[in-house]
Amino acid sequence: MWLGVDIGTGGSRALVVNAEGRIVAGITAAHDEIIMQQPLWAEQNPENWWDASSLAINGALKEAGIAPAEVKGIGLSGQMHGLTLLDAEDRVIRPALIWCDQRSQPQVDWVNAKLGRQRVLDYIANPVLTGFTLPKLLWVRDHEPALFERVRKVLLPKDYVRFRLTGDYATEVSDASGTALFNVVERRWSTEMVSALGLDAAILPRVYESPEITGTLSEQAAAATGLQAGIPVVGGGGDQAASAVGNGVVEPGFVSCTLGTSGVVFAHMEQVAYDPSGRVHTFCHAVPGKWHVMGVTQGAGLSLQWFRRELAPGVEYGELMEEAAEAPAGSQGLYWLPYLMGERTPHLDAGARGGWMGLTARHQRADLIRALVEGVCYSQRDCLDIIEELGVGVESVRASGGGAKSPFWRQVLADILGKKTVTLETQEGSAYGAALLAMAGTGAFASVPEACRAVVREVSSIQPERENIEVYRAGHRTYQALYPALRAAGLW
Repeated sequence: MWLGVDIGTGGSRALVVNAEGRIVAGITAAHDEIIMQQPLWAEQNPENWWDASSLAINGALKEAGIAPAEVKGIGLSGQMHGLTLLDAEDRVIRPALIWCDQRSQPQVDWVNAKLGRQRVLDYIANPVLTGFTLPKLLWVRDHEPALFERVRKVLLPKDYVRFRLTGDYATEVSDASGTALFNVVERRWSTEMVSALGLDAAILPRVYESPEITGTLSEQAAAATGLQAGIPVVGGGGDQAASAVGNGVVEPGFVSCTLGTSGVVFAHMEQVAYDPSGRVHTFCHAVPGKWHVMGVTQGAGLSLQWFRRELAPGVEYGELMEEAAEAPAGSQGLYWLPYLMGERTPHLDAGARGGWMGLTARHQRADLIRALVEGVCYSQRDCLDIIEELGVGVESVRASGGGAKSPFWRQVLADILGKKTVTLETQEGSAYGAALLAMAGTGAFASVPEACRAVVREVSSIQPERENIEVYRAGHRTYQALYPALRAAGLW
C-alpha cells in the first residue's frame, strides 16, 4: 500500500492506494476558514495543515483496515506558492500567505524595476506575479521587518507537512518552480535571482525531483499519524503537477483541465518553452527531466463557492447545476468575469475585479449561475488558446476537480473549448498523483509514465454539441473584449 497526501486550500486529503493503483480508502480533514483581514489578503495557519493531515492519515488507515507496516511509501501534494516561515527553533513565525493572496503588487513592481522583466524571464522563465512566493516574502520584509529578521527557512505548504513528517527541509522541482526563485530551465534554485534581490540562499530548502526520496518518517510523526517510523517520503508535487500525474498527463499530447478553487489548463512538454509575455506558466513537471505549461483562472470553483455562500446558502452544488441547465447557452447575453481574486491567465492583473455584465430585468437566477460557469470556461479557453500557440497538440481534455464532477459543467467546458472532454476512473487528482509518485519513487514502477500507463483509465467522454459551438465562439469574443474595455474605463 502507498499513501498520497494532498494539502489543499479547504482541507487535507489522505488516500491509500494498492499495488494495482486502486484506491482503498480516502479521508479529508477540513482546514479552518481562510483568514482575510483585508480585501485580497488570504492567510492560513500552517499548524492547521499538519493537524488536518494527521487526522486524514489516521482516518484513511482506519478506513483501509491495514496495519501501519503495510504502507511502503508516502507522496505529498499541496496548494502552491504559499509562504511558510520558520525561525531558528523551527517555529512558525506568522500565518502563511497562501496562493490567492494578492497584496504584493508593489513588491512585484519593485522586482521588475530593479531587474527588468527580460532579466527576470532569463532567470526563472516566468514573470513574477503576486500569487508567487517571492513577492510575499518581500512583503514581509517590507512590512514586518522584525518578523523577517527571524526567518531561517522558507517552506511551501506541503513541504511544511513534510518537515513535520520527516524533520527535513526539502521541496521538489514542480512546487519550487512557482516560487519565482527557481531556475526552471536548469531545475535548480536561481542563485542569480536570490543574489540580485539581496536574499540569503540558506533560507531555501534542498530541492529534489518529484519521485526522489527526501527523507523517512520520524518516530514523533509516526505517533501522530498512526504510521510506522522509517517509511520513505518522496518529493511529490505541487497540486497541479501532482494532479496531472493522477490524470496521466505525463507524456506528449495529453492536456488536463482541473476545476478546483482555481482552474488550471495543463499540458506536458518534452522540451522547455515559454510564452514571451508570461501569460502562462512554464514549470518543471513532476516527471524527471520534463516540463509543463499551464494557464490559471484564479476564481474558477471559487466563483461558485462565493455564489452559494452569499446568494444561495444551503443549496447543494448539484441543485445549482440543475438550475443552471435550465438557462439557454449564452445565458441570454449575460457574462461573468471570474476575477474575484484578480486574474492570472491571460491578464496577469492582481487588481482585476469580477462581476456580471449585461444584466437585465429578464434574467433569472438560472442565467446568473449558467453565466458563472460559462465565464470560468471562457477563461479556461483563454488558457488553452495560448498553450496551443506554443505548439502543444490537443486532441482531448481530461477534466478533473470539483467542477468536473458535474456533467453539466463538463458539457459547457467541452462546448466552449471545442474539444472532446474525457473523465477518468479516478477523479482524485492531486492526492492520487502523489501516491503514484510514491509508487514510482519506491520501486513499484520504473518511472512515472509507466505508473500512469498502468493505472490511469478513461471511463467516459463528452463531445462538443454542434449547436452550441457557434454560440460560444461568438460569446468568447465578447468575453475577451470586456476586460480591456473595463480596464481602460478605470474600473480597477
